[in-house]
Amino acid sequence: MEKGLTGKTGEEFAAEYYRKKGYTVREMNWHSRYGEIDVIAENEAYVVFCEVKTRSSRTPSAPREAVDTKKQQRLTLTALKYLGENGSEKMLRFDVCEVWMNEGRVYKFNSIENAFEPADFSGRYDLF
Repeated sequence: MEKGLTGKTGEEFAAEYYRKKGYTVREMNWHSRYGEIDVIAENEAYVVFCEVKTRSSRTPSAPREAVDTKKQQRLTLTALKYLGENGSEKMLRFDVCEVWMNEGRVYKFNSIENAFEPADFSGRYDLF
C-alpha cells in the first residue's frame, strides 16, 4: 500500500474512533502556514487536535515517537491559527493516534489523550 493511502486510511480510522466516542469531527487535514492537523474533533468540553501517525507492521519504532518537540510546536501554532479563525470557548487537547497496518488493514490502534501540552514558545517564534 502506498504511503499516502496508508496515512489517509489511518486518519479515517482515527476520525471514526472519535465519532464512535460521541465527538463531532469538524475538520480533517486542516492546513495553515504552520502545518497541518490531521483531525479536529470536539465534544461538549474539548476541542481536540489530533496528530495521526500510521506505520506498517515492519516499522520497529512507535508511531508516537515521530511527534517530537518541533512537531508539537507546529501543531500548537496550527491549532492557535484554527482557533483564531473559528473561535471556541472549550478546553484544548492535543491527542496522538497511533495506527499500525498490515496488508492494507488496521490491526492495532492506540489513542493517547493529552499526549502533550501546548508548546511554550517563551517569546520565540524562530521555529522555521
